[in-house]
Amino acid sequence: MARLETMQIAPETPLVLGSASPRRRAILETLHVPIRAVSVAIDEQVGATGEVEQFLERVVREKLRAVGPLAAEAPVAGVLVADTIVVIDQRILGKPDSPAHARQLLARLSGRTHTVHTRYAIAQAGAEEPAIERTVVSRVTMRAAGGDELDRYVRTGEGLDKAGAYAVQGIGSFLVERIEGS
Repeated sequence: MARLETMQIAPETPLVLGSASPRRRAILETLHVPIRAVSVAIDEQVGATGEVEQFLERVVREKLRAVGPLAAEAPVAGVLVADTIVVIDQRILGKPDSPAHARQLLARLSGRTHTVHTRYAIAQAGAEEPAIERTVVSRVTMRAAGGDELDRYVRTGEGLDKAGAYAVQGIGSFLVERIEGS
């Protein structure tokens, strides 16, 4: 890992958020962190035999490599990238590709405990190696939900762009019985 120099995050030298996630952006804005959001296209398809840590490490590193050159175009304090996956039965559940797929993912999680893995990396602008990178793991227990409830939730569209097809910080919180961890 690269050494992290003192980063002065200010309006004239914001933190580059390498993410299209409105939730990540909102968290940083709530904390009054000056940011410049940059979205990049990365292959986030889960391989048939992908290991959790290796998958997350690859995706986050690829995001960092893609965002780094964009961040170097203007004065910025550093770069933050992240990715989140849901794991159940030792299988990574990615983002659903349709409402029907979202319904299948939610049915699989209903009444069970799964893990949510979020990996993040922070680097100085222009750096190819992260100064800091970590994976945070939480255990989430979903309550048993009826098919009607799952169908109504899928129709909200909230979970269609999220790993596991739900948003714990949104309407999807009604499905969550317990969270252990972050």
